[in-house]
Amino acid sequence: MTQSPDERPGEMAPDSGLRPESGPGKGLQITLGAAVVIALLGWYGYTNLQQQGSSFQYFQTLDEFLAQPTPPETSLRVHGYVANASIERDLEGKEVRFEVQNDPPHAAGDSDRTLRVLYASLETPDLFKDGAEVVIEGHLQSSSGEPVFVAQNVLAKCPSKFEAKLAVEAAAEDDARL
Repeated sequence: MTQSPDERPGEMAPDSGLRPESGPGKGLQITLGAAVVIALLGWYGYTNLQQQGSSFQYFQTLDEFLAQPTPPETSLRVHGYVANASIERDLEGKEVRFEVQNDPPHAAGDSDRTLRVLYASLETPDLFKDGAEVVIEGHLQSSSGEPVFVAQNVLAKCPSKFEAKLAVEAAAEDDARL
């Protein structure tokens, strides 16, 4: 067996640079992938707009909620503050009833415009207490002719920034008195 001078044992012949076409090029693959991602994002956005009343708004304030009529069983998120002395825990019924007002109780006092809330769980957030800033998720229902917000979820906001601001203001007032 004779070998040509270019061929050595254990080495392959030099690459001729010609490769058979095995599928679409990289550019076409990237374009198709991007089109699929864009189509999925568009579908996701469209379906969410349909379900949430053409809005990506995270929540309504209590005043906004009370100002417009709301069809029953519509899922909503409402922001407010727990009214002072309104929390009632029913251990046998495993539910919590409370009222929400638009402004913080320490700033506005007790409000005459409140929304009664029924939360069918005893597991409330750690920060849930009188005056706590909350977002309630659920739907409006009528009970004994009065509207009641039936909450599936209660989210409480951490008041640490607000409390720190109050402490600084109180210290400034004390310094001004001296």
